[in-house]
Amino acid sequence: MPKKPNKSPAGQGPRTPARKPARVAAKRPTTASRAPSQPVRDLAQERIVRALETIAAHLSAQGKPAVSAESFERVDAYVWHPDGRLSAVPRVSRVELFLLKGVDRMRDILMENTERFAGGLPANNALLWGARGMGKSSLVKAAHASINAERKPAEKLKLIEIHREDIETLPMLMEKLRDASFRFIVFIDDLSFDGNDASYKSLKAVLEGGIEGRPDNVILYATSNRRHLLAREMIENERSTAINPGEAVEEKVSLSDRFGLWLGFHRCSQDEYLAMVRGYCGHFGIEVDDEALEREALEWSTTRGSRSGRVAWQFVQELAGRLGVKLTAT
Repeated sequence: MPKKPNKSPAGQGPRTPARKPARVAAKRPTTASRAPSQPVRDLAQERIVRALETIAAHLSAQGKPAVSAESFERVDAYVWHPDGRLSAVPRVSRVELFLLKGVDRMRDILMENTERFAGGLPANNALLWGARGMGKSSLVKAAHASINAERKPAEKLKLIEIHREDIETLPMLMEKLRDASFRFIVFIDDLSFDGNDASYKSLKAVLEGGIEGRPDNVILYATSNRRHLLAREMIENERSTAINPGEAVEEKVSLSDRFGLWLGFHRCSQDEYLAMVRGYCGHFGIEVDDEALEREALEWSTTRGSRSGRVAWQFVQELAGRLGVKLTAT
């Protein structure tokens, strides 16, 4: 008996036989088609190469030889860079020591400490803290220059400034200076830390806490507007949210304790402010009637809302420019 043809929907003719599984399987992506394309592979390789180059550059910077003693003979001041370089500073921006008024006690203490260190005797790290514009940084630079003025080239102190954001590389700098024949003042200007900043631990280790500690030929001078290097509200916040309030801030506050000298700078009086102005005018040969000078200087400080050595210097610059006087020592 003959087979009946397969029924198909109306108007569509005979039903098409079902596709074989082999044809369906043929459309599935093979291992070769799932492999990444050539551009993708090239991009991945390029990223790996860049990462290896970055690691190699970092290791190369850390493995640079220590600064030789000969390189320190050229100038007396340098700036430290986190990649291991020391940039020479042929001319330091500073004022003469005798022009710093209203800081006599702090000046004498810092000078005595610096002289002892320059002579190879025990000396303390110093933290100069207090009011803005009262000559903290100027005193460090002036003391360095004053000490060197009477010393032989081979006995001169070297001043090295390290920026606040580079403090984590301070141990690397110490390693470079440890075997040098010169003696160094490492200077950190405007030092302070916020609540989440952990870089202060590198400074603590160098000051006294590490195994090696501070090299005998290095001393640290730092300036800050804060006595404890942290804002008061940050200290209070640490205390209020801690399980043990006393221990919460002890680690950060103890950083300032590791400076043997605390030199406090306070706002100057009107007489001290005017003495600064007169001292600058006399030093630079600016001739003005004293009564007019006093009146204008006080008016200038009133517009600035404060009296300080910085404000006095800014007034003298304004006055000298108005009178056509160049600020060169007479």
